Amino acid sequence: MLKLYNTLTHKKAIFKPLHNKKVGLYTCGPTVYSYAHIGNLKTYIFEDVLKRTLLLNGYQVKHVMNITDVGHLTSNADTGEDKIEKEAKKEKKSAWKIADFYTKAFFKDIQKLNILKPDIIAKATDNINEDIQLIQELERKDFTYRTSDGIYFDTSKLKDYGKLTGMNFQKLSQTLKAGSRIEFSPEKKNITDFSLWKFSPKNIKRQMEWSSPWGIGFPGWHIECAVINLKFLGKAFKGKRFLPKKATTIDIHCGGIDHIPIHHTNEIAQVEAVTGKKFVNYWLHGEFLKLPGKRMGKSEGNAILISDLEKNDCSPLAYRYLVLNSHYHTPLEFSLKALKASQESLNNLYSFVYDCLWFSKKQKTRKDQTFEIAKYQKEFKEAINEDLNTPQALAVIWKLIKMYYDSASINPQAVYKLALEFDKIFGLGLNKIKLIPLSLTIQKLLSLREKARQNKQWSQADQIRQKIEKAGFKVEDTILGPKVIKKI
Repeated sequence: MLKLYNTLTHKKAIFKPLHNKKVGLYTCGPTVYSYAHIGNLKTYIFEDVLKRTLLLNGYQVKHVMNITDVGHLTSNADTGEDKIEKEAKKEKKSAWKIADFYTKAFFKDIQKLNILKPDIIAKATDNINEDIQLIQELERKDFTYRTSDGIYFDTSKLKDYGKLTGMNFQKLSQTLKAGSRIEFSPEKKNITDFSLWKFSPKNIKRQMEWSSPWGIGFPGWHIECAVINLKFLGKAFKGKRFLPKKATTIDIHCGGIDHIPIHHTNEIAQVEAVTGKKFVNYWLHGEFLKLPGKRMGKSEGNAILISDLEKNDCSPLAYRYLVLNSHYHTPLEFSLKALKASQESLNNLYSFVYDCLWFSKKQKTRKDQTFEIAKYQKEFKEAINEDLNTPQALAVIWKLIKMYYDSASINPQAVYKLALEFDKIFGLGLNKIKLIPLSLTIQKLLSLREKARQNKQWSQADQIRQKIEKAGFKVEDTILGPKVIKKI
């Protein structure tokens, strides 16, 4: 049975979906004002493993992700510039073009990482009317108040505000203030209060702004995820009408650990204030990627991109392998040395898969190893179902590889199929490894080398091997003859 650690309950429990084998999964998407750095992408890899694990367990997954293309300000206090508009000024482009460019860049990066694309991708700017409806409902229930710069949510009116953090309202307020996560604004009633709708600055026309019952402006950051959840998973919107009483609880909501005290806490507040129902059953959060001594981030000026990895002759999938080697609950310290080691391990995995294919083609008799295979299948599923324990799951495939090389009778085809089954979780592209048809030139060189070896002309055989390697291949001698592998 699949067990997951739930941030809301602060414990691990057996996963039980609301609707038999159908699971609603929401993952917080990118704010598209810049390239996603590998710290951001660590979270998307963990969420991808979760989705793949749900599919492995036979669940039908409806995966929704938002794109924040408006409303995310440079300060947690709902002040400062909109990140999209700020970048538009810097690059001297329209805010719409900035959002479109970095949205496309994000999806190119997740494709390189073999991350499965969500079923529904919802832009914040496509759901402005729904934002307004949710704010109106909060207003009717007396959860809002007006300041000079917008409409705010009064967090003191929600008795269990902050429950996701494990703290009560007073404790969370003190913690956020002491940690300087939120600056205090004299117009806000409470430090934890957050904007639902921001007014456009006077005498300044924003590129992204809309009319509303409260004035021209734009939505706050936290409301977009609440609305998109309610619309696509919570079934609270019918056509263009918001029906809070029809809202349903969502199975799983994910994101980075930094979203717990503010963004996800505020999502819960908005939704549960209007529906009176539990918003999400399971909250899952991924830990940070760190550089020695500090967190990686755009604001810290130390962001590393996928393109930076490629410049160091490392595959994006080597980074995925590095992430899989640590549990999603554990902070991961990044170094080029660790990445290079992951690349080497990944290359070894590819070589193993190639071996399985090559020996399958060469061997005429193959013994059935059903019992052995079933044992590894069981170990693997137990590992991945224990709160997505990817390090333990990787250990299983390396045990399988050791068994394969230690046993002269193992069926390579069965091992190959099992490796591909494991890779449905790992997503390392093992299914893309193929036997390479050799050119007539390489075949001729191999034939000459074999003849030289038979005649014990070792120097000549070695010279021919060097020619083959210069052509981009490496030669390994086996009991079944020479094996030629394309260099990775």
